[in-house]
Amino acid sequence: MYKLQLVVLLALLLGACSPAEKKKSLSAYPVSEKGTVVDTLFGTSVADPYRWMEDDTASATANWVKAQNEVTFGFLDKIPYREALKTRLQALYNYERLSAPFKEGNYYYFYKNDGLQNQSVLYRKTEEKGAAEEFLNPNQFSKDGTTALAGISFTKDGSLAAYQISEGGSDWRKVIVIKTINKMQAEDTLRDVKFSGLAWKGNDGFYYSSYDKPKGSELSAKTQYHKLYYHKIGTPQSTDQLIFGGETTPRRYVGAGLTEDERFLIVSAATSTTGNELYVQDLKDPKGKLVTVVGNFDNDHNVIDIDGSRLIIQTNLNAPNNKIVEVDFASPGVANWKDLVPETENAMQGVSTAGKKMFVNYLKDAKTLIQQVDYKGKVEREVELPGIGSAGGFGGRIGDQEVYYTFTSFTYPNSIFKYNIASGKSTLYEKPKIDFNPDDYETKQVFYTSKDGVKVPMFIVYKKGMQLNGKNATMLYAYGGFSVSLTPSFSTSRIVWLENGGIYAQPNLRGGGEYGEKWHQAGTKMNKQNVFDDFIAAGEYLIKENYTSSQYLAISGGSNGGLLVGATMAQRPDLMKVALPAVGVMDMLRYHKFTAGAGWAYDYGTADDSKEMFEYLKKYSPVHALKPNTNYPATLVTTADHDDRVVPAHSFKFAAVLQENHVGNNPVLIRIETNSGHGSSNLTKAIEGTADQYAFTWYNMGIIPPMAKKDM
Repeated sequence: MYKLQLVVLLALLLGACSPAEKKKSLSAYPVSEKGTVVDTLFGTSVADPYRWMEDDTASATANWVKAQNEVTFGFLDKIPYREALKTRLQALYNYERLSAPFKEGNYYYFYKNDGLQNQSVLYRKTEEKGAAEEFLNPNQFSKDGTTALAGISFTKDGSLAAYQISEGGSDWRKVIVIKTINKMQAEDTLRDVKFSGLAWKGNDGFYYSSYDKPKGSELSAKTQYHKLYYHKIGTPQSTDQLIFGGETTPRRYVGAGLTEDERFLIVSAATSTTGNELYVQDLKDPKGKLVTVVGNFDNDHNVIDIDGSRLIIQTNLNAPNNKIVEVDFASPGVANWKDLVPETENAMQGVSTAGKKMFVNYLKDAKTLIQQVDYKGKVEREVELPGIGSAGGFGGRIGDQEVYYTFTSFTYPNSIFKYNIASGKSTLYEKPKIDFNPDDYETKQVFYTSKDGVKVPMFIVYKKGMQLNGKNATMLYAYGGFSVSLTPSFSTSRIVWLENGGIYAQPNLRGGGEYGEKWHQAGTKMNKQNVFDDFIAAGEYLIKENYTSSQYLAISGGSNGGLLVGATMAQRPDLMKVALPAVGVMDMLRYHKFTAGAGWAYDYGTADDSKEMFEYLKKYSPVHALKPNTNYPATLVTTADHDDRVVPAHSFKFAAVLQENHVGNNPVLIRIETNSGHGSSNLTKAIEGTADQYAFTWYNMGIIPPMAKKDM
């Protein structure tokens, strides 16, 4: 009897994965009305029939979103093991997760999530190992748990704190100032703050950055001029002092910080995501003004610390892999810079300080290497890490004798270590207890050849003993842009993929920062096709080496990675079975007209730059590159209604064009999350989104994950 039931259930599940059944379970796509908008760029007419979708306030857009979601969730609801996936993800996430503690005033603060809390809670305690009290609980900020604590900054004595909240995943923030002794609000809430840190000057006030509130849609309207303000506690926000930016010194991104002694104000200003000016002001000088250290946007620079009057700066000026220089504040110009820590063959990712030491984070073939360096540039030691993976942290104050850092890898959950600066000894401080045995899995790094002969590294993770028979469900994930480095890291949700026989592959494409600025430049503007070629070559390598085949390959990426997926599936729809473009930049001719999109021009170029640049962008722009009567892979586009970084219109247009041009039985759907932004606004939404992506992928590959069979 049991065998008979099993056969019947397997038949039902397998039948559900057949093309005929899939077609039955998919409702007709909603009608996407076509407009008549045509732009003329450099003498070329470009139709934009779905321009109306850019109006996120229009009822037509809202109705289209509702209709698309009904079809999408109608399809997802029919996948037999979708709920089992959610249940397993919830079980995996149900473990205590802690952040490294940090000292503010008389307290040690740390974040903790009990397991399935939508937002992590900020706690504090008077002793490192003492009893903790709840300090701020973002789960109480909103009924649905979508309002997040998006950063907090304390005064030097720890008596005041200013924290930012993000509502529904938006990049726009509110700032609330409280007295830490009783957690009572100290003044009115600041509003309309965006892309900002908070830098306290004594207990009197703090520096922050924002844009003028846009006219029209706050979600999609262009934000052009960033402004640095000083807010004095107890005064209206409308009277805040403009320090830098605005129409007199128009910059798209402006940020500020103070040295630990609060003597120097450091200002970074930029017009794009690469290259920045650098200014410093001595706040103890009553007549002091911002002094220009670097007055152009040609390179990246960051003040690490100020030692007396000596500026210590990380820069990639004449050093694509970055180096550290020193210069006196009295004559800070580039001509006076002296090398302190020279450039090496490994790309310097960042520098943190504690105990009057620098901790220099390098990448060696996309794996972390940390060197402890004194303020004279002498390398004291290489920090011995727990293994091959990614480490971060090492930030503290000048007087600290110990500092914390985190370490992670694909099969090593995020763990916290305490590091003794004098001895160089690391001690495990906190390791999560999770339902996962890392010994069951293996990670290898391979180097494959891209289209033009360049060697590209890729990590591959899978269960030990897996047969390389070309039939393994494989998730190929990448980013490839903005000098972002993808390093080994642990993902709780990825456990489900791996434990059910899936392979995870992560290549380090050009456009990233894994090998410094030259690697980044090789994937920008007129070199952007290199990124897509690298991604395609990664898929071809996995197929050639029999890890998988086109029938079992899924490609995935978000934001710039969503562009990567969209462009790749347009160029090589035969390469993969499933495509998962998330919050992608899909209209490359108009991306710079929304929110802060113009700041991405360093990487992309814009359609307004030149005829050559326009034609190059149009050729790979996902919205424009899809071709009629083409069998595209099963596609689940994902976006969110509060994404004000990459506006959802990108994904709306792409989905409409895809549904218009696609032929064949593969479903091409769009899932639009509500009350969420460029990333999931809470854990519940993150779990649901991951479950839907995995279920959609396995279902369209015709695979029943082992976890589903166990329930039979």
